Amino acid sequence: MNQQFSTNSDRDFSFSAKDVVAIAFRRKRIIGVCFAAIFLGAVLAAVLSPASYQAHTKLLVKRERVDPVITPGQDAPVMVHDDVTEEELNSEVELLESDDVLRQVVLATGLHVHHSFLSSGKSDEATRIAKATERLRSSLQVDAVKKSNLISITYSSSDPQLCERVLKALNDTYIEKNTDVHRPHGQHKFFEQQAERYKAELNQAEQQLKEFASEPGGVSPTLARDNTLLKFSEFKASLDQTQAEMAATGEKIHTLEKQEATLPGRITTQSREIDDAPLLQQYKSMLMNLELKRTELLTKFQPTYPLVQEVDKQIADTQAQIVAEESKPVREQTTDANPTHQYVSTELAKAKADYSALQARYTATQAIVATYRTQAEQLEQKGIVHQDLVRTQKTDEENYLLYLRKSEEARMSDALDQRGILNVIVAEQPQVPVIPTGSPFMTVVLGFVLAAIVSSGTALAADYLDPSFRTPSEVFDELEIPVLASVPYHATSRGVAGNGYGGGSGGGSSGQSDADGLDIAEAGIRLGSSRPQAR
Repeated sequence: MNQQFSTNSDRDFSFSAKDVVAIAFRRKRIIGVCFAAIFLGAVLAAVLSPASYQAHTKLLVKRERVDPVITPGQDAPVMVHDDVTEEELNSEVELLESDDVLRQVVLATGLHVHHSFLSSGKSDEATRIAKATERLRSSLQVDAVKKSNLISITYSSSDPQLCERVLKALNDTYIEKNTDVHRPHGQHKFFEQQAERYKAELNQAEQQLKEFASEPGGVSPTLARDNTLLKFSEFKASLDQTQAEMAATGEKIHTLEKQEATLPGRITTQSREIDDAPLLQQYKSMLMNLELKRTELLTKFQPTYPLVQEVDKQIADTQAQIVAEESKPVREQTTDANPTHQYVSTELAKAKADYSALQARYTATQAIVATYRTQAEQLEQKGIVHQDLVRTQKTDEENYLLYLRKSEEARMSDALDQRGILNVIVAEQPQVPVIPTGSPFMTVVLGFVLAAIVSSGTALAADYLDPSFRTPSEVFDELEIPVLASVPYHATSRGVAGNGYGGGSGGGSSGQSDADGLDIAEAGIRLGSSRPQAR
């Protein structure tokens, strides 16, 4: 008959305080060894390990000092903003943790000289410095304080004096590095050299101007050229005017010659025409009478009446006689020398004389214009040279003043740097720590607690993994058969040595506290120290 046994994983664990004490007694060796090993390790760590100290310092980043931007122009743009951004704080933190800064701190404090027992002692100086830099980086804690302009720095070491020295060296090196990054050195010297250079060039340009002024026409050649050009313009206008007058006089002579040829020497000065007044008066009286007669006839007869027509014919004849008489007057004429001919002759002689004078003036003015043109050209060349010299002198002067001003700005910035007037200051100086960060008593207490927890856990794990039966209840739970008797198991003797037997279905036990196992018998069945496996 095959009996089925439940495995260790199917067991219903319901421990009581008695079961826990029993496990402790059964696994007292494991508990003792684990507890002693861990506790003694904690005691040794507390005794042998040196105390650790922490030093603190804080840096304040601000925007009170604003340096002008170095540019080649006259006016340097200045960017002013009061708030320090998070990016700027992070940049300063990265600058603090840079290899350059940490390396300088290592060299300043001699951290690369201290050897640990793990170091080989044969490494070169560069390797020792690199390792010391890494150790310093791991021991440093640099954080930007939230919602502020502060940077907190913490350094841990077993030497309190070393903590203070390291943080002071870090502050000094960082401030120097910050100054180098934001405003490189050598600006004042550079601007000073440039100012001296342009001052020498300015003196040379001024000397050249003096030498040029001593030459003929060298004193303000531009003004002299303008005056010469003004006179040249005047004489040129006079030359043009003379030429125009010559043309006008020549045309006048030509016209006067034509008029003199066409004008007569003598002209009629007086001419009279005398009419026959009595005859004309008779004809007019006759005409008036005929017109009156015709008017009278028209009142009685038609115009076609013969008598009327006869009167019309008489009127027409009388009018014809009056016209013929008026067309034949008696004329009287008086002649004299022609004054127009005389005037033309006089003007012609005068015009010829003026033309000769204009020709002479045109020749003289033309020579003067040519002279002024030559002088203006020479002065123009001298003006160009003079302007180049003046331009060079002004450029050298502007550059000299520019670099002199920038040299003064750089000198002021250097003075501010030397006096420590920076945008980064040490808000909290590092102090020598007096109280260590951890005490040996706390190490011992933590070791005791850790030893108790680990030893208890180890005992429970060992008891859980052990397949042996330890109590009658385990036998009943596993085999579901009543336990008639239980005998304590001792390591020194495997015989039955009990001082009492348990009976009934519940079973009895006389030595549970120091038993490592039980020999259990029921209905002729003996179970050893090993638990039967399910088949």
